[in-house]
Amino acid sequence: MTEMELYSLWCRNVTGEPDLLSELEGIKGDKEAINDRFYRDLEFGTGGLRGVIGAGTNRMNVFTVRRATQGFADYLNQEYKAPSVAISYDSRIKSDVFSKAAAEVLAANGIRVYIYPELMPTPCLSFAVRQLKCQGGIMVTASHNPAKYNGYKVYGEDGCQITLRGAEIILEKINSLDIFNDVKTSSFDEELAKGNISYIGNDVVEAFYENVLAEGINSDLCASSGLKVVYTPLNGTGNKPVREILKRIGIDNVTVVKEQENPDGNFPTCPYPNPEIREALEVGLRYCDEVQPDLLLATDPDCDRVGIAVPDGKGGFALFSGNEVGAMLLEYICQQRLKKGTMPKNPVAVKTIVTTDIVNLIGKEYGVEVIDVLTGFKFIGEQIGFLESKGEEKRYIFGFEESYGYLSGSYVRDKDAVNASMLICEMAAYYRTQGITLYQARENMYRKYGVFYQTLYSFTFEGESGMNRMGEIMNDLREAPPAAIGGLKVERFEDYKKSTAKNIATGEVTELTLPKSNVLAFYLENGCKAIVRPSGTEPKIKTYITAKAPTHEAADVIEQKIYADFTQSMK
Repeated sequence: MTEMELYSLWCRNVTGEPDLLSELEGIKGDKEAINDRFYRDLEFGTGGLRGVIGAGTNRMNVFTVRRATQGFADYLNQEYKAPSVAISYDSRIKSDVFSKAAAEVLAANGIRVYIYPELMPTPCLSFAVRQLKCQGGIMVTASHNPAKYNGYKVYGEDGCQITLRGAEIILEKINSLDIFNDVKTSSFDEELAKGNISYIGNDVVEAFYENVLAEGINSDLCASSGLKVVYTPLNGTGNKPVREILKRIGIDNVTVVKEQENPDGNFPTCPYPNPEIREALEVGLRYCDEVQPDLLLATDPDCDRVGIAVPDGKGGFALFSGNEVGAMLLEYICQQRLKKGTMPKNPVAVKTIVTTDIVNLIGKEYGVEVIDVLTGFKFIGEQIGFLESKGEEKRYIFGFEESYGYLSGSYVRDKDAVNASMLICEMAAYYRTQGITLYQARENMYRKYGVFYQTLYSFTFEGESGMNRMGEIMNDLREAPPAAIGGLKVERFEDYKKSTAKNIATGEVTELTLPKSNVLAFYLENGCKAIVRPSGTEPKIKTYITAKAPTHEAADVIEQKIYADFTQSMK
């Protein structure tokens, strides 16, 4: 069908959804607006769906959610006998509506549904899948995207986001469905009364808390440490669980940012609720100016990522990157577990290929095996699963990715900001008892291993023309890779789509063993690096730059030169 034919079809079929019908009527005659909503189906990627909320095949709405869920249901009924699914949702606009719509489709397909009675973090969904022995899970969230977005993550029975194979099968099934005629649905209230849908009980929430608390190393020091914290859940799901965990380990001097305390999908004081960026922390930083805490914590709307800011010793507050926090946590865990005699034999840490290489030096220092995986925390969770299958899950001590996601235990298979918030506060409390600030601890780490300065730049390409341009850029970089970037020679070029690695000096080509992915890595001289990949959920090309140097100032100069070259490539 053409975009106009699809538009007409939707106008006839969404009469039961007044907001969608009103939107469609409002764009009548606007070819550009119609094309943007109907030029493609909202892509079901390896993580599920994510897109702008609204009417059309390229939007998040009850119809695209139901169709995706029908595809998921068909997959589950094909793969399992009597499957069940756990569902959770965050504070975003229509998250509760989409989660109930998904539950109605699953129940109509004979699949048992367990759903949280209120919004809960992503790690709580991963935990519920495993705790309730479900064969699948759905988390309705768009993570840290702006308010106009929502999304839908699909999980497998292991508590990880769905495998590549599973995603391919589900996508094939979704593509075979007519969005209005091939989707089974039912009444949420009727299915609840029948027992086909059940609310997840507090016993599951309590079991989650107990598993998080078990990851503490020096929790007993927290109550007497005098640690002072400012916390913002950024209007998301972290408010209750993070505050509960901090209370249980004895950190009671917590000032909550009132403007961002309660759930609000409009995110009125942080239009881009991403703890990776300073703008999202501005209100919290104003609190810091008044409270003068040891630490500012900020969790994103679905509470799987956490960002921090700490006093810089000069009257201000410094934001730490995900790479820095992850590396500091790994070193803290290694030091303290060795000190306490709780380090397992042959310990393992896992990171993604775009995450800081300082981890390799820390691993070497403490005898920890470091495993690299593709971008996406599900690949970290997969490694935990591999260890578990051999009865060796206790070897896993920590995993993280540069995008502010961390996990120290095997009880869930996704990043967990509840766990990370506890560990960060415990680490800060421990260092405080030693007379060391987190800022000083970071500088100590850099003096020991060298400064690894990592930055992420996202280049946005909106609409159909933007998607085409993204493809052209990746193809150009793949087929004609630059000999130098930022004045630094490219020593090694890796293409994860072709599964090849080329030594530029010798011309030798070797095979990469990780799964195929549209990722290009440029290893530069002096330990610097640049990795490029298109986002799987947004119209962006992401560029990860590593500048290694003896000082922050020298690293910054190198990073800017590398960035300047990529800016030219992205035009």
